[in-house]
Amino acid sequence: MPLLIFDLDGTLIDSRLDLVNSVNATRAQAGRGPLPDEQIFSFVGNGAPVLIQRAMGPDSTDEQVAHALKFFLDYYGRHALEHTILYPGVRESLDRLHRAGATLAILTNKPVIISRRIMAGLGLAGHFFQIYGGNSFEHKKPHRIGIDTLRTESETRAEDTWMVGDSYVDVQTARNAGVASCGVTWGFQPETFREFPPDVLVDRLEEFADRFV
Repeated sequence: MPLLIFDLDGTLIDSRLDLVNSVNATRAQAGRGPLPDEQIFSFVGNGAPVLIQRAMGPDSTDEQVAHALKFFLDYYGRHALEHTILYPGVRESLDRLHRAGATLAILTNKPVIISRRIMAGLGLAGHFFQIYGGNSFEHKKPHRIGIDTLRTESETRAEDTWMVGDSYVDVQTARNAGVASCGVTWGFQPETFREFPPDVLVDRLEEFADRFV
């Protein structure tokens, strides 16, 4: 059975409202007004430090960004499961793959502690042999270190490994690691697939699961 590596935000979970609320709470404590939802969504994918740097804007000092990041991580950590849900078909697809014996993992640029807490809260942490976040390694996606580590730990060949995600970051990560990529159309940045097309594109996670079980 293959090693199937999933992104988290925009791929398995719809975390948009909790992220928007947390980013705008961060801006509010800095005396700044809220940003439009779609603008915040466009900032997601490269990890919390980049998200907050973009959300605070180019006029912010390093000290202001560092303070905002600390506030955001604390606030989001306490509110990450208020509105976050699984996308339709995700639980059923992961259940099928897990029962069939596929090796499942999560590789996200989101902080690892929050990522594991969310999956535990949604009752799916036990499906994954490993959950790695943006602070698990020296480099974030699209660096290949996360996929390489998961392949080594699971003793899986590159040709039996897939990276599944909702943006160009996941496609680039797969390419850098020499593995197959699957893009999903329901996430935060599917428009980025026009420039970075994945090997497979699906409208439902059940379509991807059908390839294996």
